[in-house]
Amino acid sequence: MSRIGKKPVQITAGVTVTVEGSHVSVKGPKGELDRTFSELVTISQEGEEILVTRNDESTDSNAQQGLTRTLISNMVEGVSKGFEKKLELTGVGYRAALKGKDLDLSLGYSHPVIYVAPEGISFEVPDNTHIVVKGISKEQVGQVAAEVRSKRPPEPYKGKGIHYEGEHIRRKLGKAAK
Repeated sequence: MSRIGKKPVQITAGVTVTVEGSHVSVKGPKGELDRTFSELVTISQEGEEILVTRNDESTDSNAQQGLTRTLISNMVEGVSKGFEKKLELTGVGYRAALKGKDLDLSLGYSHPVIYVAPEGISFEVPDNTHIVVKGISKEQVGQVAAEVRSKRPPEPYKGKGIHYEGEHIRRKLGKAAK
């Protein structure tokens, strides 16, 4: 039995949720999100709560119940507060800047790397070594942050590259002198 899936999702003020079978639409002050879920679970709205129940006793529906509840909760939180991921650039000459809505990265290559912002994602560059990825979809914010990080992942010898704020990079020793 899923402990997370049994808990109802609380709908915050200013957010409207529409449930039509297995399709859920959430509207809030920051935007709108839609998603269709598995037929293994039943989604119902009772007042200011959304309940997710299993259709049968299989382990697949148990996992789907917890996943569905968490995804709906993230949708409600995203349209009300939004999500953000913070990245740091470490290394001599590694810089970030905004060009319109797009991200302009200098990462030690012979050319600048331009990352085009997808729909629903915005970038902030508080200084030239920090990047903030913002959006209403938690999945999309995490995916964009991972794609930006993949342009120059941190290397283990000097720690140069793009890494998440607070991420610990395991360092290796260099060559041993004879």
